[in-house]
Amino acid sequence: MKYPYNLDYSKRLVIDTTKKSWIPSYLPGIDRITLEREEPESGVTTSIVRYKAGATFSEHIHPRGEEVFVIEGELADEFGVYPAGTYIRNPPGSRHSPFSSIGCQLFVKLNQFQPTDSKRVVINTYQKEWLPGHGDLKVMPLSKFGIESTALVDWPEGADFVPHTHFGGEEILILDGTFIDEKGKYPAGTWIRNPHLSSHNPFVKEGCRILVKVGHMTSP
Repeated sequence: MKYPYNLDYSKRLVIDTTKKSWIPSYLPGIDRITLEREEPESGVTTSIVRYKAGATFSEHIHPRGEEVFVIEGELADEFGVYPAGTYIRNPPGSRHSPFSSIGCQLFVKLNQFQPTDSKRVVINTYQKEWLPGHGDLKVMPLSKFGIESTALVDWPEGADFVPHTHFGGEEILILDGTFIDEKGKYPAGTWIRNPHLSSHNPFVKEGCRILVKVGHMTSP
């Protein structure tokens, strides 16, 4: 892999992670699918991470923060246990020693916090209330700092959204169902990165749930 990898934020990216091979990390029992990365083991990184049952990660610091969504299984560290559906923000300078007793799959973003974003966040999304969104959509806000925000969006069967432009870009991970726009169809497991000032007109035919992050790509 040549570095930096997939860090030209002016380019649209679509990656079906279910068609990618797992790459072993330097720690036993932990594998990764890299989506974007600045350096081999440092800098800006976005990836899908898999812990096999019993896998442990050595204690490490997050120089510019860590953002995690537990897709399946259960993650844990010295501060708590995080079942599937948990959203975590570990701020810049935080450190921990994560592990998984039963195995888990995670969506992880490293070193992408703003320097003054210092709040730790842990949300079990299965215990948090949905809010009404556009039309029949439901939204669950997870984090907001400046113009950057992260949320879950639940799309009922047949729902659509108004054509819109992404100031600061848009990043989507499809968790369930199939997400659609005029550029294509994106099944569960697909990661999409839409550049700053890009636009689209999304809709679904079946129910769909996505993790969406906006406003964080005004510059590489």
